[in-house]
Amino acid sequence: MPITYDVVRQVARDLYGWSLKKVPDDTLEALAEARRRETNPTSQRTLDFMQAAARAAEREDRHACSDAGFPTYFVKIGTRLTLDGDIRRAFVDGFADLVETIQPPILKFITHPLTLERSYTGKDMPIVSFDVADGADYMDITCSPKALGSGRWADLKVFSYPKLADIEGYVMECVMEAGSQHCPPVVIGVGIGGSFDNAAKLAKMSTLRRIGTRHDDPMVADMEERLLAAVNKTGFGPMGTGGDTTALAVHVDYSHGHGFVPVAVCFNCWINRRTAARIHDDGKVVRLE
Repeated sequence: MPITYDVVRQVARDLYGWSLKKVPDDTLEALAEARRRETNPTSQRTLDFMQAAARAAEREDRHACSDAGFPTYFVKIGTRLTLDGDIRRAFVDGFADLVETIQPPILKFITHPLTLERSYTGKDMPIVSFDVADGADYMDITCSPKALGSGRWADLKVFSYPKLADIEGYVMECVMEAGSQHCPPVVIGVGIGGSFDNAAKLAKMSTLRRIGTRHDDPMVADMEERLLAAVNKTGFGPMGTGGDTTALAVHVDYSHGHGFVPVAVCFNCWINRRTAARIHDDGKVVRLE
């Protein structure tokens, strides 16, 4: 049984809507844990407010943040699937459905990069990245909207034969440059190696990892721990109020490449918006955490 345009359109619409109103469970758990560790009274109150705001958004079916960002999807298609219809178009039409029906309505955040004109549509919108899952009989779709707070501070630099200290120093330069302008506590994604575009994708995909997981390479896992400790020693704290919690997690991934080594750094704000669903070959849709 093929996966149809209609099913993908509905899932694309729902994922975006869910991401605006539900802070992921692992993020809520990380905020609660950060509150238990936090020593700054102002930051304690800020973390309390964040958790209360997240619960209220879910309970009252409203947006956790007024900046809805723009739609970004990551799609993994199993090689044992059959597709029926204009699948790329399904994402465009799913977003159009959301714009027409979501309550509260969202503002026009799709911006032409040259004229700065804003609308609900635009070239290459939504941004959709496709990959293949060998032998799988399902399609996984992840939605992670990007807004100004976190998207503005992403960065990339190409090194030649860097040492670990060079890479970690650059990550901290990006952290210091962002300060508290990306709505901390943040999740930080770092992509190392491969090509220019691959490093950026690795960084973005790393922000989608569940908080509390460790990279399976011990050297990378140690790097994540060092960077998280260093970031939280900067003292920016939740929403710039000071304290011990500037980041909830630092997630690093890498690819082999050449002697030149691109390093990309990106951020997810404290809401850490991401939702995912799996469409099975019988058309059944299962929401993923």
